[in-house]
Amino acid sequence: MQDPDSTRRTTARLMTYLSWIALLVVLSMFFNQYTNKRDNPNQQLLIGNPGLASEVVLKRSRSGHYTAPGLINGEPVVFLLDTGATTVSIPETVAQRIGLQRGAPGKVNTANGVITVYQTQLQSVSLGGIEQQGVRAHINPHMPSEIVLLGMSFMQHLELVQSGDTLTLRIP
Repeated sequence: MQDPDSTRRTTARLMTYLSWIALLVVLSMFFNQYTNKRDNPNQQLLIGNPGLASEVVLKRSRSGHYTAPGLINGEPVVFLLDTGATTVSIPETVAQRIGLQRGAPGKVNTANGVITVYQTQLQSVSLGGIEQQGVRAHINPHMPSEIVLLGMSFMQHLELVQSGDTLTLRIP
């Protein structure tokens, strides 16, 4: 005959394990949201209605960079603003996902040396409500991340004002 206390202990042990697993899942979700917000405080940046705003205000991330969601040819991407980049630089994986075609190869100087990239022309680039048409860019097969470097081929037409931990991009 089976001991009824043994069944209760087994059930109690199972419920304790399930409670710990549920707690770990909830904590994992909370900390994942926390680190995402810390690393990209501009996640909630308006990406709909491009062309309606003349100003975008970005907060600096914990790492000291300005990252924000945006659109290339209507497809969602994550931008890292890079005033040291001459053009918009798109990782090849992102270029494939949004359907960009490689153009003529060219050489560019990076912090890691000279690399080969492929020219392309973007129909539209949107950051918040600021949208530009016909933006020069290149496809970079050497970029391991999914983050697009938003270079000066986009930002040269904007007024940039940095104050404290915010960067304001404005159509002059």
